Amino acid sequence: MRPIVLASSSSIRAALLRNAGLEIATHPARVDEAAVRAALEAEGAPPRDLADTLAEMKAERVARRHPEALVIGFDQVLAFQGQAFGKPADAAELRAQLLALRGRTHQLLSAAVVFEDGRPVWRHVGQARLTMRDFSDAWLDGYLARNGEDLLDSVGGYKLESEGVRLFSAIEGDYFTILGLPLIPLLGWLGERGSIPA
Repeated sequence: MRPIVLASSSSIRAALLRNAGLEIATHPARVDEAAVRAALEAEGAPPRDLADTLAEMKAERVARRHPEALVIGFDQVLAFQGQAFGKPADAAELRAQLLALRGRTHQLLSAAVVFEDGRPVWRHVGQARLTMRDFSDAWLDGYLARNGEDLLDSVGGYKLESEGVRLFSAIEGDYFTILGLPLIPLLGWLGERGSIPA
């Protein structure tokens, strides 16, 4: 069986795969995500294509250095009213994003692309719909004060696995997809092809 390499520095993605019984290595991809995102958005690419393209670029970059491995790239995009949101750059952008999403429904798109022998062999974009409750400004200020910088490495500026779950009134979709990894489809594919015991 080929080694499995994550083209990611995400501790959550690594933990989800390890908790599922996979032996993995992690090697972050060095991709200028902001430049790629800006170019794709200038071409009118929809949020789904942004997530898929960035996941592929990350997998391809790491696959060049690890040709013997199955390399998995990931990306996540928040889609809201035709716009694509990534990780907030700072506290002010984080607050603005959460205020824009308050009381409304948005989508999270989590893409995974697997490279083998220098080419993509599997891809999937998971989708979830999340509705934020109409929280008060005071609650938001407290949430930001309690969680601060920790939220800036999360698409949308919330972490569902911690206090961020209190932002929501309804969630439709797979929990793992919301965390940034379409785990069930990925494990199914790996098992079907014999890359992991099944």
